Amino acid sequence: MKRIKRILFFVTVAFCSLTIAQTDNKGYPNDYLTKEFHTGRRAALRNLMTAKSVAVFFASPERVRSGDVDFFYSQDPNFYYLTGFTEPNAMLLIFKEETTINGKTGNEFIFVQPKNVRQETWTGKIMGASEVSEKLGFKNVFLNEEFEKTEIKFDRLDKIEAIYPVDLPAETSNEKGHLTNLVSQFKTKIANNSARSENLNKWLSALRAIKQPEEITLLQKAIDISCKGHIELMKAVHTGITEYQAQAVMEYYFKEAGSEYVGYPSIIGGGENSCTLHYEKNTKKVFDNELLLADCGAEYHGYSADVTRTMPVNGKFTEEERVIYQLVYDAQQAAIAACKPGVAFGATHKAAVEVIKKGLLKLGLINNERDYQKYFMHGTSHYLGLEVHDVGLYGNLESGNVITVEPGIYIPAGSDCDKKWWNIGIRIEDDVLITPDGHRVMSDTAPKTIEAIEKLISEKSIFKN
Repeated sequence: MKRIKRILFFVTVAFCSLTIAQTDNKGYPNDYLTKEFHTGRRAALRNLMTAKSVAVFFASPERVRSGDVDFFYSQDPNFYYLTGFTEPNAMLLIFKEETTINGKTGNEFIFVQPKNVRQETWTGKIMGASEVSEKLGFKNVFLNEEFEKTEIKFDRLDKIEAIYPVDLPAETSNEKGHLTNLVSQFKTKIANNSARSENLNKWLSALRAIKQPEEITLLQKAIDISCKGHIELMKAVHTGITEYQAQAVMEYYFKEAGSEYVGYPSIIGGGENSCTLHYEKNTKKVFDNELLLADCGAEYHGYSADVTRTMPVNGKFTEEERVIYQLVYDAQQAAIAACKPGVAFGATHKAAVEVIKKGLLKLGLINNERDYQKYFMHGTSHYLGLEVHDVGLYGNLESGNVITVEPGIYIPAGSDCDKKWWNIGIRIEDDVLITPDGHRVMSDTAPKTIEAIEKLISEKSIFKN
């Protein structure tokens, strides 16, 4: 009987799945950011640069997981934002004014790895210079192995701005174009000058914090996929489900809809683990009358969602859970209401804190409003985009910002309060777009009221009897 159910489930999924990914006539995704988008972002950065200056960026290093197994390669967010290029061992130079390098004139130059048939047999296609030019819109493309002997008159510039790779391996490589060598060669070429990163970090934070329409489209896809996962998990939860089974349900729906990766390790905390903010072991069985906190977000074409829902695995909140859940919900509603352009970034946190500290005091969980941090110890919002904790200036909110709103209350066992509150951990997190006249909750398809969650848990799922 269970086998028949599984067959019916996969047939149903095949015909009723959430369709997100768009593909070309060969079956590959074709809804990535366009080369025009990346060209426009480089132009926007150039407009911020001072006269007689250059901005230099490097791709992310490849990282070893264990032995001869690497972590899956993830491009540096700034490099991807400016280029759309997803391969390692590359560097980008953006000049304020036109200059000439290796006989080519322009104001932007990219150095990339060469084609390598033997390597491609093992790890897949490499774009090479011609494809980078054609598909990414770069006029001036060189192979990374050419950089060492390339003459660039850095001494004629007034300012050199550079952001160096994080966690760069110290050892050099026999490959001239290896990232470690590119960085070393660059530092040698600017030996009589200094390269700074403060302005670049500030400029990229300002640019990336205001999402362009194309970025909002991809973020919405990532968020829609995530909400689907949360909805299906609510249907699937039951007494005795394990955290890893809950994770499997969530991440199945991410993959099923075209998400390449999770935006961050899935946080699935049951019972006492719901009180650990970034719990990632996901190994516990969840028992009757315990909560399951699921903080999970899909990544789609580089953009990450960040959504949290908290649910009772047996389908009904206890009276104590209801009280705390409603308090967190009310705090989130107040924080979302504060989302509007022109207000301080911290306005969401201030609004959430006002509700939570008064509620905790009324419940007798604290004796002084100042003690609210015993149970709500993190911020309410952060930027969202190419990184789950994306860059931004954290000044005033602006139209085009996408932020999280995620108040929570966590009461671990041993807390200085009545034991009836112990091991209740609740967080509710949504992704919010700041609009010209207010805000739009991008993740509102995932239910979050007590009544809606209990109703959804009562629905059928192939993952529970």
